[in-house]
Amino acid sequence: MTYAFPPGGLPDQSVSPEGTAIFTTAYAVLPACTMRDIVTSLLPGWTGTRAWIIARPLSGFAETFAQYAVEVAPGGGSQTPEPDSSSQAALLVASGQMALTIDGQTHDLRAGGYAYIAPGSDWSIHNPGTTPLQFHWIRKRHEPAPGIDRPDSFVTSDQETPVNWMANTDKWGTTRFVDPADLRHDMHANIVTFLPGGRIPFAETHVMEHGLYVLQGTARYLLNTDWVEVGPGDFMWLRAFCPQACIATGDEPFRYLLYKDVNRHPGLSL
Repeated sequence: MTYAFPPGGLPDQSVSPEGTAIFTTAYAVLPACTMRDIVTSLLPGWTGTRAWIIARPLSGFAETFAQYAVEVAPGGGSQTPEPDSSSQAALLVASGQMALTIDGQTHDLRAGGYAYIAPGSDWSIHNPGTTPLQFHWIRKRHEPAPGIDRPDSFVTSDQETPVNWMANTDKWGTTRFVDPADLRHDMHANIVTFLPGGRIPFAETHVMEHGLYVLQGTARYLLNTDWVEVGPGDFMWLRAFCPQACIATGDEPFRYLLYKDVNRHPGLSL
C-alpha cells in the first residue's frame, strides 16, 4: 500500500503556471502540484516541522474541520501539538516513523498507522527515525451530545482494519476505523477503496461535509455538475449536499482518506 503526500519543492521556471486547481462555492480541488514548499506553514509548539494546511473553517469553504499534511524532520515533533482542548484528531502516517504518546502510553506508528485522539487528551508526537515523518492530520471540535460519553482514543492501522465492501459489489469498499453505530463519534475519517473499474453508481447528495485526500490511484470524480480527473496527492473539499460520484481509472486501486461529520443534529443557526 502507498500513501501519497505533498511533493514540496518548486517547479522549474520553464513550467507553465496554468493549473487544474478549482475553487467553487460547492467544491474545491487542490491538486498535488499546488502543494509546494512556499505554501507551507510553521506551527507554534512544534520543532523541525512544516505543514500544508489544505482545509480550514472559512466562509464558503470547509465549515466543520481543518486538514493538514505534516512533515517532521528527524528529532522533531511537539509536546503540545493541539492548541484547542475541545479538538479531536485523526492521524494517518504516510511515511517514516512516529512515536505517538497519548495519555502516557507511547505507540510506534509506521506507514498506514492510524490514531484517533479524543478531545482533552494529553498527547505528543516525536520523530525518532532518520528520515522525515509524513502524516495526515484531521482536526474537528468535538460536539458533545446529552447522555453520550466522550469517545476513547485508540491506535490501529490500515493493514489491521478490514475493508467493508458495499452491497452487490467487491470493487467499492470502506476501511472504517470507527463503528458507524458508535454515537460517541461525531466525525469519521475512513479510507475508501475502489478497485479498477469500481464506481459509485449514483450521484450521492447528503448532509455530510467531505474532505478527500487521494492516497493512491486515479479516478474521474463527479463534483456538483463537473467531472474532474484526480490522482495521488490531490485534495477535494465538498460542501454539504454537493452531488458526487466516482469512477476508478487505471490499473491499480483508487484510495482516498475521507473525512465526514456524522451522528449529530444540524445546528439551527448559521
